[in-house]
Amino acid sequence: MKKLWWLLAIILCLSGAGFVIFGVPNVQNRSASPLPNKPVRIVSLAPNLTEILFALELDEQIVAVSNDSDYPLEAADKKKIGTFWQPNTEAIIACKPDLVVTLQFEQQKAVADTLNRLGYQILTLKIEKVEELLTAIQKIGTATGSRQRADQLINNIRNQMNNLQLKINSTNKVRVLWVVQPEPLRVVGRKTFVNELIELAGGENAIGPTIAQYPQIGTEELLVCGAEIIIQSAMGTGNIGEQQKAAELFWTKWPSLTAVKNNSIYVLEPGTILRLGPRLPQGLMLIARCLHPDIFRYTNNTTQ
Repeated sequence: MKKLWWLLAIILCLSGAGFVIFGVPNVQNRSASPLPNKPVRIVSLAPNLTEILFALELDEQIVAVSNDSDYPLEAADKKKIGTFWQPNTEAIIACKPDLVVTLQFEQQKAVADTLNRLGYQILTLKIEKVEELLTAIQKIGTATGSRQRADQLINNIRNQMNNLQLKINSTNKVRVLWVVQPEPLRVVGRKTFVNELIELAGGENAIGPTIAQYPQIGTEELLVCGAEIIIQSAMGTGNIGEQQKAAELFWTKWPSLTAVKNNSIYVLEPGTILRLGPRLPQGLMLIARCLHPDIFRYTNNTTQ
């Protein structure tokens, strides 16, 4: 159970990290309109927010980011103010920010509320779906005086996604089993952001409607799901090749599965595919290469 919670925590952190696994309170976006003065000291409390700020060319204004902000490489040079799950209020205040950008979930809400009471300008964003990502980019652009760059970024993301859709619209939907953890076997359900990724990449979730967002399934459910592709997100960014070999060996237990017969098992780098941020088109392309190798040449997932 401890391992499961750790795995789900990684998914949430990477996506937002990007999407919220569990229910969150209804928090209104603050500072969605232009600030009186363009902020010059911005703090980001999540990896995907950091990526958006860098994509909007606000490098010089970013004074601090969450510990888990690892992209782009320049994020490593910024001061750290705690993890995605546990932002350090005192460290944030020490940065003297004129704008703090946060995500909408309980731990960050508590920090945002404290900072708001102290008079700090807060922008809280909900990013659980693709359209919410584009809305968040627009709101960040408005709040930081970067609306034109935000519009350009949104158009670029939309264009790349549209180009991908044009290539896969005529193909049959591929049944995808997306594995959260192999033992015990837990998979991605349909009421998740990952399911949206599967569908955008021209696939269909092999798992039908479930109560749990990330249900645990047994051998019987596995054998009847009809999975043509199996995808696992790698644990971390290192040794993906070794994780790929381990996954292929693990799935030999079920040789009757179409995905196993065809050796259609893929372990993908997690940051690009699970983080709802500016790299969304690249993540979708990585998935599409797995689902449609006849259309997209599959390459090692560690390269872009």
